[in-house]
Amino acid sequence: MDLREQMVSSQTIFEGKIVKVTLDQARLPNGRLAEREVVYHPGGVAVLALEEDGTVYLVRQFRYPIQRELLELPAGKLDHGTQEDHLLGAKRELSEETGLEASDWTYLGSALASPGFCDEELHMYLARGLRKTGQHLDEDEFLDVVAMPFDQLAAQVMDGTITDAKTVAATLKAKILLGL
Repeated sequence: MDLREQMVSSQTIFEGKIVKVTLDQARLPNGRLAEREVVYHPGGVAVLALEEDGTVYLVRQFRYPIQRELLELPAGKLDHGTQEDHLLGAKRELSEETGLEASDWTYLGSALASPGFCDEELHMYLARGLRKTGQHLDEDEFLDVVAMPFDQLAAQVMDGTITDAKTVAATLKAKILLGL
């Protein structure tokens, strides 16, 4: 069976600095019409920064939509949308948020944040060969850098202490694909 839905019409209902939201009419495989609310996002990157001794760097920050602090990997949006080289975006975000640069980068793949309503794709990297250069946060960005052993990060992912999806995905990918 062909499961594709085809857009019949689309109306932009919000366009902000980061996202655009549309209300679409879609033709379903059975010919009926349905409304689809779609959030368009430029995409993002997440970086698992790993020292030779197994230390990883995370950031603790307040996340307004859920009204609490989260511990997560350094991450951010692609400033130039899907056209931006995501490795360059990952390097920028790691440097801005943690003050670290890396000489060795491994692409861990991508994950779709929540494809039921949003097109955001997150590209994940493992960064090694770290050196400190100096943090330079955006003017509206407030966070603390947290260092911990990779094994502790993996345990917190598995016990549900860390629930941020990009952090969960990158941690498990690194653990399985690279045998960490």
